[in-house]
Amino acid sequence: MTDSILSERRDGICWLTLNRPQVHNAFDDALIAALTLALEQAGADPAVRAVVLSGNGSCFSAGADLNWMRGMAGASEAENHADSLRLARLMRTLQYLPKPTVARVNGAAYGGGVGLVACCDIAIGVDGSKFALSEVKLGLVPAVISPYVVAAIGLRQARRLFITGEVFDATTAARIGLLHASVPAVELDEAIARQLHLLGKAGPNAQREAKQLALRIGGADAAQAERIDEENAALIARLRVSEEGQHGLAAFLDKRAPAWVGGL
Repeated sequence: MTDSILSERRDGICWLTLNRPQVHNAFDDALIAALTLALEQAGADPAVRAVVLSGNGSCFSAGADLNWMRGMAGASEAENHADSLRLARLMRTLQYLPKPTVARVNGAAYGGGVGLVACCDIAIGVDGSKFALSEVKLGLVPAVISPYVVAAIGLRQARRLFITGEVFDATTAARIGLLHASVPAVELDEAIARQLHLLGKAGPNAQREAKQLALRIGGADAAQAERIDEENAALIARLRVSEEGQHGLAAFLDKRAPAWVGGL
């Protein structure tokens, strides 16, 4: 395991911690690969009953790493497509993991960080945490994570948050379904322990079938997920190399407002 992900097994629980606190646990290629591998290993391990995903430091995950974004801004459409497919595989692995998953949302989550929260079966966050799907401010869209976010918060809420890119708080996240509960920071570990206690009372085979049942009835067909990921990866790759996407990324990286700000 690389240093970007910490993995610990305790009493049948696999604790996975995003470990890049110096950049607010932002994604880069190494973190995406390491987390995908860690999840695959936990999913295949019969000794693991559940997975808890959290972040080291004050944030859960700030989404894309700035250096990673800078590299993608200069990459070709084909390179961006391949990059997006790697992130899509991570999200798909977490969504369909054959074990219960719990997001211990210890702080802010943006972009892909929101995607990780949405992919978990249970999500508990701390009061005061901030969330955003701010890709449109860069001339982009939250393409890869969109199936999971829409499933978590519903189409109506997703439409608003996708097109405004606004920041929202933990209370709102709980109200719209991204979080199952928002608790004071001092109560977060107790709240996670309660969920793990409940999970420990159920038969592991029944849990696996129950999760698959809920996903299937809810329309989250695993057989179609890879096709959807391919389409969404192609979309974000096209937007990253478009004139608007290039302008938005450059403005963000240069810490200046894009030309469209103030146009309404």
